[in-house]
Amino acid sequence: MSFSFFKALRPKTPQEVAKSIKESLMALDTKTVVEVKALEKALEEVEKNFVTMRTVLSGDGETEPNLDQVSQLVEEICKEDVLTLLIHKLPILGWEARKDLVHCWSILLKHKVDSSYCCVEFIEQHIELLDFLVVCYDNKDIALSCGIMLRECIKFQSLARYILESASFVLFFKFVELPNFDVASDAFSTFKDLLTKHGNVVSEFLTAHYDEFFDLYEKLLTSPNYVTRRQSLKLLSEFLLESPNSQIMKRYILEVRYLKVMMTLLRDSSKNIQLSAFHIFKVFVANPNKPRDVKLILAKNQEKLLELLHNLSPGKGSEDEQFEEEKEFIMKELERLSN
Repeated sequence: MSFSFFKALRPKTPQEVAKSIKESLMALDTKTVVEVKALEKALEEVEKNFVTMRTVLSGDGETEPNLDQVSQLVEEICKEDVLTLLIHKLPILGWEARKDLVHCWSILLKHKVDSSYCCVEFIEQHIELLDFLVVCYDNKDIALSCGIMLRECIKFQSLARYILESASFVLFFKFVELPNFDVASDAFSTFKDLLTKHGNVVSEFLTAHYDEFFDLYEKLLTSPNYVTRRQSLKLLSEFLLESPNSQIMKRYILEVRYLKVMMTLLRDSSKNIQLSAFHIFKVFVANPNKPRDVKLILAKNQEKLLELLHNLSPGKGSEDEQFEEEKEFIMKELERLSN
C-alpha cells in the first residue's frame, strides 16, 4: 500500500483568485503600512496573488491561458471592485508587483466578456481612476508604470476623451518638463497618444478649447529646454496636419503670434528644430487667404527670412528633392509680398 504524504494543491478558481487579490490589497491599510514587518508580509502576499493572476491571464509559459477562466477572472475583478484597489494601492506596491500588474493591465482592458470590454466599462463608471493615474506622474517611483497603464487606457476612445476634457489634462504641460528625463519623456509619450490616437475626438477637443490649449502649447514651443521644443514642434506638425484638424490648422495659420513663434524657431541653433519649424511656417506662407497683419510681418522680415531659407538644408537623404521644391515655392511666395 502506498501513501502520498503531499496532497497536490487544487488550483484556485478565478473567483478565488479575485477574492485573494482583493483581500491582500485591502490588507495594505494605514495600520499595516507603518509596521515594517507587517507591510513586508502583506506585500509578499500581494506579489504571490499577482503572479497567480498573471498565470491565469497569460499562461505559464508552457500552457496557453484558458479563455473561459480569463473571462471569469476579468468579470470577478470588475464585480469585486478590484480595479479600484489595483490603482489606489499602486504607490505602496513593490517593483515586482508593479511589473506584473502592468503586464496584466493590458490583458484586462482588452479582454471581452460577452462582447463587451468589462474593465473599460468599469473605468467609465469610476472615471476618477484615470485622474489618479495622471497625477501619479508626480511620483517618480511609479510614474513609468502609471504611464504604461494610461497609454493602454488611451487606446479606448471613451477613456481618451475623458482625459482630454478633464481638469487633470493640463498637468501634462507640467509633467513633460519635469527634471527627471525618463518621467518627462514618458509623460510626453502619453501626451502624444492623447493628441494623435483618436483624430475626431482630438478635433472636437481642440475646437472647444482652442485658446486655452494653444496658449499652453506656445510655452512648450518656446521652452528653454531643447528636448521640449523639439518634441512639441514635431508633435504639433503631426496633429495639425491630420485631416480631422484641418479647420484647427486654418485657424492657427491666421494668427500672427503663432507665426512669430515659427519665425523664432526657424532661427533656432538646432537644425532639426529649424527643419520642423519650416514645415509649419510654410503653411502660413502658402495660405492664399493670409490676413493683412500676417502679410505685414512676412514682408517686414522678408530679407531675413529669405536668407534663413536659402541656408536651410535637410542634409543628405531621399527627401532632399521635395524639400528643395517646397523651399523654392515658399521663397517665391515671400518675394511676391514686396511686389
